[in-house]
Amino acid sequence: MVAVTPRKAFLGIFVIAALMMGYALFAEHVQGYQPCMLCMVQRVFVCLVGGIALLAFLHGPGAVGRRIYGALCALACAGGGYIAARHVYLQSLSPEELDGCAPSFEYALENYDALKFLKTIFIRDQDCGVIDWTFLGFSMPAWVLAGFVALFAASLWTGFRRG
Repeated sequence: MVAVTPRKAFLGIFVIAALMMGYALFAEHVQGYQPCMLCMVQRVFVCLVGGIALLAFLHGPGAVGRRIYGALCALACAGGGYIAARHVYLQSLSPEELDGCAPSFEYALENYDALKFLKTIFIRDQDCGVIDWTFLGFSMPAWVLAGFVALFAASLWTGFRRG
């Protein structure tokens, strides 16, 4: 049996985040699905989790550093999980319950200050309520939410386990 060292665990977290991001890019550029603003924000959090995990793998920290990296990864997972959960919630609403559309991610990024940009993330957006991709009956944001939950657990386990 192969022992799972903290470095290997952080590498695993990085690989899972990279695979999640890789599929998101595949779905966009090969399959033709256009990401909404909430999808783009989820991607930022996936990259953040992957980046922190990669740093932890390369650094190979001791017990205190492992806890810090584990907590940072878990916090990034919690942020991404919140956005994904909100996206799943918006997808559960009927079209009549959605209030208009938010601007595109690129437009908001280029034309809004940071506070207004963050506010637009939480505007109910009809595009974010559309389900145009499912696997085993779950939408992509639901799968991303499951990924964040799994990565959250893995981050805490890696950062705070004994040994």
